Order: sequence, then structure tokens, then C-alpha cells
Amino acid sequence: MSEEKSGKNSLSRRDLLKFGSLAVAGAAAAGALTACGPKSDAGGSAGSASGGATPEAITYSAGHERRGLPGFLVAPEPLKAEETKDFDVVVLGAGAAGVCAALSAAENGAKVALVQKGSEAICQGNAGAGINLEKSNPAHVSALVASIIKNNQHRATYDAVNLWAWNSGEAVQWVLDRTQPIIGNYKAQDGTPCEATDIANANNAALLGSTKWELLFVTSNFAPKPTNAGHGMMALAQVAADAGVEIFYSTEAKQLVKEGDRVIGAVGEQDGKLIQFNGSKGVIVATGDFQNDDEMMGYYLPDCRYFDRKQWGKTGDGHKMIIWAGGKMEDIGHTKMLHDFDAGPASMCDMPFLAVDYYGNRFVNEKEAGMSLLNNYLRGTSNDDAGWYVQVFDSKYYDHQDWPGMKAPTSAPEYLQTAVNPEVNSDGHIKGVFTDLIRTYNAATLEELADKLYGKQPNAADAKKNFLASVKRYNELVAKGVDEDFGKDAKWLTPIESGPFYGIYRHLRLSCGAMSGVVVDGKTHQCISVDNQPIPGLYAVGNIASGFYGGVDYPLDVFGMSLGRCYTEGYVVGRDLAKS
Repeated sequence: MSEEKSGKNSLSRRDLLKFGSLAVAGAAAAGALTACGPKSDAGGSAGSASGGATPEAITYSAGHERRGLPGFLVAPEPLKAEETKDFDVVVLGAGAAGVCAALSAAENGAKVALVQKGSEAICQGNAGAGINLEKSNPAHVSALVASIIKNNQHRATYDAVNLWAWNSGEAVQWVLDRTQPIIGNYKAQDGTPCEATDIANANNAALLGSTKWELLFVTSNFAPKPTNAGHGMMALAQVAADAGVEIFYSTEAKQLVKEGDRVIGAVGEQDGKLIQFNGSKGVIVATGDFQNDDEMMGYYLPDCRYFDRKQWGKTGDGHKMIIWAGGKMEDIGHTKMLHDFDAGPASMCDMPFLAVDYYGNRFVNEKEAGMSLLNNYLRGTSNDDAGWYVQVFDSKYYDHQDWPGMKAPTSAPEYLQTAVNPEVNSDGHIKGVFTDLIRTYNAATLEELADKLYGKQPNAADAKKNFLASVKRYNELVAKGVDEDFGKDAKWLTPIESGPFYGIYRHLRLSCGAMSGVVVDGKTHQCISVDNQPIPGLYAVGNIASGFYGGVDYPLDVFGMSLGRCYTEGYVVGRDLAKS
């Protein structure tokens, strides 16, 4: 039994009562504090990411990490800056939302500071979706908004989603217009130049085909891999600098500064020097999620404990700053994003093929749970087995042209056998994929396929045995026309019997740890206090802001939603604040 589950550190009733009083006291104190938590360690662990740690020992009572009052709610003493710089608008964080906010504010007449912890602008992903309102049916735009809210378990807000829906086409086109002239100057490490194109409805053909909605998406796509939206934001940051935005790279925002109830600026540290950045109109926080702060993840998203994380440096700095300035977090539970569009084609991620786990066993009704939900079945018991699963199918899969996504070029056998086959594309001679992450195999026999998929695992012998047994059982159910094990509709039961046989070994990892954040007004994105009042001078955009999601998992109904939302909120809030 692992130490975490041994119960050695379990809380007594007295400890629990103590925890409750601490939490109440901490929540009351948080509204009066203005400081952000100190810098995290290189690994982003919670122990050092959250300053002023309480003396309570770490416990795993009820299976979740707790340590009395969470360390990230404990504010250090306010910092005294050595220098002050004055601006109209201060933006913290140079990601998809922050760079857009800074440039938008500058283009609308504001003097802007953009403060970035890293040495350059950062972002991930490729596509950012918006709606071309001139070429879309307004009723169908509203229907899409309602659908997005429904798919977020009715916990998203109309104000937040409507802000995206009715402004996103303009915002995404603005990003494309600003970046396209210079994007070729930004290259991946292998020399691949980035391109910025509008792929329109390409990513959302399945959605439009099933709903018959009359919508035209404006979809920015920074590609091909290994380039991505990070290169796009580097280009946009250069455009911002040329427009007069003063960018402070390698400058970590440490705390917000208040005069009375109003946030007037932020203190950042650059080369050991503390600088206060004042924003007469306001401060926009756009620092992203908190997947690399283990304590915050353990507190808000304990079911992600064993999943690998794709990003680094995302330590919830903005959340902490806002909480200590009197803001509040969204109600639990928080939305998480886990997917794998690299092992095999994104167009096939929700195909209802047989799915088997790290151990070779079938584990789900493949039609009822697409990729965005499979993490709930694959939480694992260690980093070794969490998030791994295989989609299994045979050579006749391409006959199912009525399946969503099957008509995409990336779903064709030729693509599977070349672009995403590590046995023939290990040297990266086919562009558009991360060659070290592709895992789409084919083999003449199921035994050979099992060896390619599982042969290098510690449990290879058992996994291969289970894999072959799972395929055999699945074929028996297909022959019966009834899925007695998981209840999948007979329409989606297809045999695995004609070689070559295929297996896509996907690995779900955290792309965004908590797409939930501090509570904001959905129309203005002004932060809301613990007593439900707007905090003057303080705004939050992107993945740090509330209201856009709300379900357990990030929905994949609209591809490109995450980046499209960040671009739009930054564009709108930066513009409106500059004009205020």
C-alpha cells in the first residue's frame, strides 16, 4: 500500500474542526490582502509555490491532499518596489489572451505595459475559432451558444459565451490580419516556418453536418506542427511592440497593489529588482491556468493526480494575486482539458472503434464517451498507466464514410501509414506532426500489432494477452449484433478481422489544468469580490476567468474554442478598457 493511502496522516475530528476554522479565517483575511504568492520552484511543486505555508502536516484524508489552510491562500507581506512606472493599462501575462489585450488596448489609444514571466510570449495549440457574423444565421449563432452552455452542464453563463459568439469573428480575423505579414519569420527549432491561415469550417464540419446550422467559422490556424499558436503570439507581440506596447519579458508579477478598494497596479520582479507598474485605467490579468502548481491541482482537481502535464510555468500566479486582492474562485468542480491529437489524427479521435487501456482491456462504451471524456475512465494508479488507451480497427474501417470525421484527408489509410506511422516517419520527413509523439501502427496480424503497441511496456506479456482476448471478445459481440458488455449501439459494432490491422495508442495529458478561475462579470470581465462586488481596476481574461466552462471536461464540440475564446476576450476587454 502506498504511503499516500496508508492513513498514517489522517485527520482527527479535532483537526477537522481546526481546518474548518482556519479556512473561514483565511477566506475572511483573503479579501483584505493584496500580495501574490512567491515564486514557485523550477518543478512548479506546491510546497514552494505557495509561500507562508501553515504548520499543519500534509494529509491524505479521504484520498485528497490537504494541509490545513491551503498554502496558496496564505499571503506574504506586501512588497515595496524600488521603481514605479506609469501606464494607462497593465497586462499581466503574454499568452493568447494577454498579447491580444495589450495590442488591442494600444490600438485604441492606451499607453500599455505587458509584463511576462517568461523570456517570450507563449501559447499552445493551433486553431482558434470565431464566427463570421455576416455569413451566419443569427438564430443558429444563438443555438450554438445554448449548445455550448448545455455541453458545459449548464454552468457556463450566457454573458461569457455571448461575448465570444458575437465578437469572435472580428477578433480572430484581427489576429490573422496582424500576424500574417510577419509570421514566416517565426520558425520551429527544426527550421519549419509558421503559417497563419483561415481554415474556416474545416475543423467543425462534423458539428455543422449534424446540426445543419448555417454558420461560417473564421478559424485561425498556426501550423504546420511543430509550429503552433506560440509562434503566432510571438509575432503578435512584435506587432504590439511596434504599436507602442512596452513589453517587460523575464519579469514575474508578484502581487497586486491597491489603494482602498481599487487595484492601481502590480509589482513585478526583474533581475532581482522590484518594479511597480501602475495602470490608471486598470490591470488585466491573463496568466493562464495552474496545472504546474501541485497544491492547487491537488485541491481543485485531485482526479488529475497521475496525468502528465504538457505545459510548464503555469503555477496559478494570477489566481493567487486576485484572490489576495479580494477576488474569489469559481465553485468546484473545475473544468480540465486532456487530449492527444499527436499519436494519431484528430479527425479520428472520437471514432467509436474498440478501445482498450494500458492493460489491454476494453473499458468503455466507445460511442458514448469521446476523447475529451476518456480521462474519467483512465485516471490510473500511477503516472505509468494514467491516460493511455488504444483505438483498434481493421483495413475495412474506411468503408464507413458516414461516420463523422471519416471524410477528412487525415483519416485516409495513406495518412495513417505514412504521416502518423512512427516506423516510416521517425525522421520527420513528413511535416505537420510531432514525430516523437506519433503512435499509429499497422500490422498484418493482430499478434504483431499487439507487440508493436505493448511490446516495450513493463507488463508487455499480460497486456498483449489481454489485448488479443479483448479483440476476440469484441468480434464475438459484433457477430451477435449486441454489445452485452458495454451497450454500444449495433450501428457502431464493426468487426476487426481483415488485415492490415491498425492501433492508435493515444496518451491523454493535461493541456490545461483548470479552465476555470476567478469569478468575473461575464460582460466586462471585471473581477468580483468575495462579497459579490466588482473590484475597481481589476480584470481577468482567458483561462484564468470564470463563466465560459463549467463541466467536468473541456468539450470538443467546437474545435478551436479555447484559443478563440482567449483571443476574443483579450481583444474586447483591452479595447473597452482603453476607451473607458
